[in-house]
Amino acid sequence: MAEFKPPLKETSSFFEKNRFKRGFKRKKDLSKHHHAARKRMSGLLSHWFGVGLIPIMPGTWGSAAALPFVWAMTHYGSAWVLWCSMVILSALGIWAAGRYALAIETDDPSEVVIDEVAGQWITFALVPPVTLELLLIGFFLFRVFDIWKPWPVRWADRHIHGGLGIMLDDILAGVYACLGLYLVTLF
Repeated sequence: MAEFKPPLKETSSFFEKNRFKRGFKRKKDLSKHHHAARKRMSGLLSHWFGVGLIPIMPGTWGSAAALPFVWAMTHYGSAWVLWCSMVILSALGIWAAGRYALAIETDDPSEVVIDEVAGQWITFALVPPVTLELLLIGFFLFRVFDIWKPWPVRWADRHIHGGLGIMLDDILAGVYACLGLYLVTLF
């Protein structure tokens, strides 16, 4: 018995009639690939290109990975480059961290370090150009405020969820560290 094949829809275009014969994929098949690519991109950003996958102290490694970017932006760019980069990175971080946390069903995964990178960049917002001494002091200050979590950092960490919650506590810790580093540069 012959297999029944439904006729192709009537279309006006030769391309539309023959697209399945030539191996073109349907739009819904392509959407799976786009979804996978967005998932990979959010993972890549949230891990800060693999740094967050270091098993021991990923937050510290993420903070350290931010320092070469800070140095380059303040020496080869300007304060505006650093400020614009902070805003863009924070927005991308909210998206990427939120998608990644949702995908693995965890509130604040330790391997997500884009929040540490954003907080570390914020630390140096008021002091460009940055010297090696300021990099080390800023790194130390940010890590202290990120671990200690004074108010409102601790409140944001506990009460705000999703991508914004993952990012906001480190952004606030970066603001504290920025103020501390600014005070250091005054003396």
